[in-house]
Amino acid sequence: MIKCLIVGAGGAIGAIGRYLMGLLPMNPENGFPLKTFLINVIGCFIIGIIAALADKNAVNPNLVLLIKVGICGGFTTFSSFALETEGLIAKGSTGVALMYVILSLVCGVLAVFAAEKMVGNI
Repeated sequence: MIKCLIVGAGGAIGAIGRYLMGLLPMNPENGFPLKTFLINVIGCFIIGIIAALADKNAVNPNLVLLIKVGICGGFTTFSSFALETEGLIAKGSTGVALMYVILSLVCGVLAVFAAEKMVGNI
């Protein structure tokens, strides 16, 4: 139960951080989603640090849970996607990593289109 509370607290921190980042006055004229891009890159950087420290047993497992699953999960799931992709490449599964990246992007975008179409047709 304590682990659920740790993840929940981290999720709240991550979600609030994402919301606050969304309030920043950054709206490029070309329409590039800069805030989301920055959120995803920052999340990737944070999860990379905590994963590396966790591999070295340099941090408490509950802190890893708080940051990796909670904060990064609430801030962005893209960070988990990036970490998993890096893990596949690191263990020599480059083809699987490439397939994961392509399928995740294509299926994710198609899922958004499908959901919008489905809701629009109700």
